[in-house]
Amino acid sequence: MKQQSVEYPPHVHASRVLDFDIYDLGLAGAEYQAALRRLQEPDVPEVFWTVRNGGHWVVTRSTEINAVLSDTAHFSSRYISVPKPPPEREMPPLKPLQVDPPDHMKYRNLLMAALSPKAVQGLGENARVLAIELIEGFRARGECEFVSEFAQHLPVAIFLNIVDLPESDRPYLTQLTEVVVRSDDESQRQSALQKIGAYGMQKIRERRAHPGSDLISSLATAKVDGEELDDFALTGMMTLLLLAGLDTVASMMGFFARFLATNPDHRRQLASNPALMQNAVEELLRRYPIANLARVVKEDVEFGGVAMKAGDMVVVPTALDGLDDRKFSDPLKVDFNREKPIHATFGGGVHRCMGSMLARTELRVFLDEWLKRIPDFQISPDADVKVSVRSVATITSLPLVWNPAETHSVP
Repeated sequence: MKQQSVEYPPHVHASRVLDFDIYDLGLAGAEYQAALRRLQEPDVPEVFWTVRNGGHWVVTRSTEINAVLSDTAHFSSRYISVPKPPPEREMPPLKPLQVDPPDHMKYRNLLMAALSPKAVQGLGENARVLAIELIEGFRARGECEFVSEFAQHLPVAIFLNIVDLPESDRPYLTQLTEVVVRSDDESQRQSALQKIGAYGMQKIRERRAHPGSDLISSLATAKVDGEELDDFALTGMMTLLLLAGLDTVASMMGFFARFLATNPDHRRQLASNPALMQNAVEELLRRYPIANLARVVKEDVEFGGVAMKAGDMVVVPTALDGLDDRKFSDPLKVDFNREKPIHATFGGGVHRCMGSMLARTELRVFLDEWLKRIPDFQISPDADVKVSVRSVATITSLPLVWNPAETHSVP
């Protein structure tokens, strides 16, 4: 970290300006979260400005992170990533994610029924059947590419079931999502977003003509304030739905699998004591968050010792909540016996991720069924594991190997 000599806004004091790119940490290996923690070193201001990615503030401590996420009076979610798009490139807002109260709940409620505890219970049972099928497909082979052969199958298949989309569409949608979330090319991201929105609206039109019992059919006929949703609102909702359903949990699984592959003691602890599974999921969520959230300042405000101006962007790296040593002792250490951690991995405030219960269920199913069958595994010795970072961080490829003779076929 170093101070910048380039130009910055007049309301930003020079002592608060540091050279930092949220999308390029100069990362060696796959320890993305640990690399972010350098922002909590004593010589780094707890709130600072960088001119990178359009210029924005960064908050680095748990107290400020949760304050920004909870304070919708001063921090809007209309823009959720940096840089803020120019007016000519603005897309329909991803409702409800990019809508502030009081309208936020009107759109959030349209999605909640599909993610209720009762619905998630049934989806969890489906996830377990699919997880077993996937693992048994490569267990005897002694190797797999975890991301493409497991992580991108399990949560995506469950999501496709929720929205009643064909498995044959998965490669096309996954490819577009990869571009939106991880491409460094803004024009490519915008093009992929438009294609996702167009795909979603095609499905909306099909369900209007032939409605079913799936979530897309519900949205196609939904009303807000007594009026059916127009195509502009539905384009944003469908884009968000597809992006969230096709990417987030798969990215989380990659970090979970990498940790277990490189920490045999933790692997054996879980395999021998399944009662720890639920707490293990929470601890790994705390240690390995993937989202970089952003907010836009709605009105001038003094925050964290700085003067923020209306229109300023604020980046909130969720990993820094779980790694804050003021909140957690020895935060880099993974401790499955740690008292259940309260973390910001799924965001916070009114915009807290509504799919968090389903994500937890899918992650636990992964741990349960994988460790029963493949209790010992490692990263392939010749693998070059890398992390790609945009709005979320993801391990792009994770080749795993094991001794087939030491695996188990479990009914």
